[in-house]
Formats: sequence, C-alpha cells, structure tokens
Amino acid sequence: MNRLTIVKIGGEVIDQPQRLSSCLQEFAAIRGDKILVHGGGKTASHVSEKMGLVPELINGRRVTDAATLKVVQMVYAGLLNKNIVAELQMLGCNALGMSGADANMILAEKRAASTIDYGFAGDVRKINSTLLEQLLKLGLVPVFCPLTHDGQNQFLNTNADTIAACVASALAGSFYVEAIFCFAKKGVLENENDENSVIAAMTRESFDSLLQKGIIKDGMIPKLENAFRALSNGVRKIHIIHADDLDKVKSGLASGTVLTLV
Repeated sequence: MNRLTIVKIGGEVIDQPQRLSSCLQEFAAIRGDKILVHGGGKTASHVSEKMGLVPELINGRRVTDAATLKVVQMVYAGLLNKNIVAELQMLGCNALGMSGADANMILAEKRAASTIDYGFAGDVRKINSTLLEQLLKLGLVPVFCPLTHDGQNQFLNTNADTIAACVASALAGSFYVEAIFCFAKKGVLENENDENSVIAAMTRESFDSLLQKGIIKDGMIPKLENAFRALSNGVRKIHIIHADDLDKVKSGLASGTVLTLV
C-alpha cells in the first residue's frame, strides 16, 4: 500500500509570505504521493474591506453572505490557490489547483442555520476518491482551497481542516494515509499560555478526558474532532505541528502532537 501524505496549512501560514514559501519548500520535498489543503487567511477580509464590505467573524469563523462568497471565490480559488500552485511548480512539484467544484471533487451541502447562521458555509458530503486516486497515479499533486459546491451551481465556504480530514478519510482504504496539520502553535498545548506545554501524544480516550477538564476548548475542539473522525475512518496517524517544523516530521524531530486512536 502506497503512502500518502496530506498537509493542511492555515491562515497563519498564508498571511506570512516568507513562512508560506518556507512551508511550500518543505512540502515540495516530501517524497511520494501528497496532497495540500490550504486555508484562506486574512486576504479575503482585506479585499472585502476595499470593496466596501464589512467582514463578520463569529468564534473566529467567517460568516459568508452572498457578497462575501464572491470575494472568497476570487481570493481562495484564484489569488491564493494559483499563487501556491505557481510556487510549487517553480519548486518542481507538479501541483494542480482545485476547488471542490473542479472535477466534481468535493460535494457538500449548505449548513442549516441553528443558533448561529454562518451563511453559505458547507459541510462535506462526498469526496470523488476514484478520480483523486487517478490524479495521484499520474504524478499530480492536488492543492485544495477551502471551497466546495453542492452540485447545483452553489459554491460553499468550507473549513480547510474539515476538507483535509475528509479527503484523508476518503483515501484511507487505498493508501497508508498520514495527515499533518500545520498552524501557529507547536502542537496541542496543555496550557494555552505556555508555548512549551505541548502534549506529545493523544488518543481518543485522552482527548475526551482533556475535553472534560476544559483543557481542550474553543477552536481546538472541532480541529481535534475532525482529526479523530479521520483516524476512526482508517487514517493511520495525524500530526499537529508548528508550520516551521514540517520538514522535521518524517525524521521524528518535530515537537508537535501525534494523534492516534489508541
């Protein structure tokens, strides 16, 4: 079974050109089959403001109304995705930029409004894993932006962590899948105010315990729930690391958090 590495980079990487370039160099150097998923960063907010729109965030997540959706389509699938693809090509990595609509790769549905209405936010329903496998066999490196579609001409803004976890789950039956989530911390922290309090290893059981104690909270909850859902679907291992440590994962020198089921 071939190995597949799926790397997700967030807005804190996207927003810093030097850090992004370094991360892309490290990603390009990963051997074997690989997929990159990237977030949106603050660029969409800057563009929205220049167009006279007022970005709205709730709990750190963007509320995507019809006008904002047009902006994120331009920024995520256009500016950011194509710049990343071009830089990877320069590095000798044969990248193919994609949204969920391209080749009908990621079908989603609009999230039903509950206590909070995030607008055109999408929850993933299906990954076109057969076609994705064919692209990998051709030696292509898919690069997904955080946009999906519903198959009825409607784009949806979808969390990049969710996309990475769902893609990993969909391919776990055909590959030995390892996922790496890169963000601004060194890993999952036991004390959010202490950068060195990294939890080196976490199982589903220890996650539940940390959740009950209130150590895992806020934005880390959905991130880790996505990750453990992927592990339960056959993904072998998940790393949560600082973006600067991507090159250290394979050598075992990264100081992040390793997630396994048991």
